[in-house]
This record gives sequence, structure tokens and C-alpha cells, in this order.
Amino acid sequence: MELQKLIQAVMEGDASAALGELEAQLEASAPPLTLINEGLLAAMEQVGRLFKQGELFIPEVVMSAETVKGCLARLKPLLPPAEADALSTVAIGTVKGDLHDIGKNLVAMMLESSGFKVIDLGTDVSPQAFVQAACRGAGIIAMSALLTTTMPSMKETVAALTEAGWREKIKVIIGGAPVSAQYARAIGADGYSEDAASAVELCKSLINNTVNDAMKFLYGKADE
Repeated sequence: MELQKLIQAVMEGDASAALGELEAQLEASAPPLTLINEGLLAAMEQVGRLFKQGELFIPEVVMSAETVKGCLARLKPLLPPAEADALSTVAIGTVKGDLHDIGKNLVAMMLESSGFKVIDLGTDVSPQAFVQAACRGAGIIAMSALLTTTMPSMKETVAALTEAGWREKIKVIIGGAPVSAQYARAIGADGYSEDAASAVELCKSLINNTVNDAMKFLYGKADE
């Protein structure tokens, strides 16, 4: 099965061409799940890699992600319920006191177009709201902050998850301009991501239970 045309259309953010190629593949009896895994998600992996390398920029990534979302909307009704399940559910939000959302929105879009179900909690999200997201089935909590003054809310959220009995059951990641891998370790988070593409890689590592690999990716070495 040749999916290069589909991959190329996604990478170029050409929604019309991608949907057209998708229909052609379906008419040729291509399995929908194969189109997702080997076409759409493979394309987004390349987009993420090029973004990290500085060869693609945010507007181009957004166009590719929107293209994938349109294609997924076409394919998911064709999948059996078990195959339609997302990789995992990520609850993402900008922490309490912080109203910045551009970075958070890009991460959410990249996660969704990479096969994750995303619960977007928005901005100014309290620790208790993150706890409630865990109660709603989130396997990963992703927190963003752009202000140094709102960083303590990340620590408070980790504490709230622990108090509610969820901390050992879910993964917690953080991101944003003022935070770092060192801060993630300090507050007891599972990791830190510096950009949207890295966030997707991290989430995939965490849900595959390759925490040791995630630590190497994030911190340069595994936990000892």
C-alpha cells in the first residue's frame, strides 16, 4: 500500500488533497486503521521531527494538525469500537492564575492529531479541576505555565493529586517558558517538555510504560 501521497498532503497541510487521497485509498479497500497508523500518524511524526529541527514553524504545524483532525473525523466512524479508542486521554490546561494558552493549544492539537484523546481544561485551571479530570479518566495530566508566579500551582496540583489518591495511577507532565526538567523533578512530576513535538514523544513513552526511556529523553539519564 502506497501512502506517500497521503503523508505528503498532511505534511503540506493540504486538507483537500489529504481527504481526496483518503477517499481513493478507502475505495481501494485500504484498512482504516492502517491509514491512520501508517499514513496520518506517520505524517505527524515527521511533522513533529521537522518542527523540533526548526524546519517547520507553528503555522505549518497547525495546518498539518488540522488536516489530520479532518481525516480522523472521516475514518473513526469506520473503525470497530476497540480500534477507535485513543492511545490515552490527556487532560491539559494552563495552571491557576495564568491565562496564556497559545503553547497549550498547540500541544493539545498535536496530541489530538497524534491519536490521543484530549480534555482541554483551558486556562486558570485550579488543582482541584485537574483532580476532577483524573476522575474523568485522564491517564496523563499536562500542565502549562508562562509566568514564574504561577509555577507553584503546578506543585500544588501534584500535591492535590497525591492527596486524592490519583498520583500513582496517572502521569504528570509540565511545560512552559519558565519551567524546566529540574523543576519537574523538584515537584514530583514525571517529566518536562520544551515544545509540542517533544510533548507528544513524552506522552507516548509514558503510556507505553517506558518511563526509563522517558527519563533519558527528558533529563539526559534514567533515574538511578
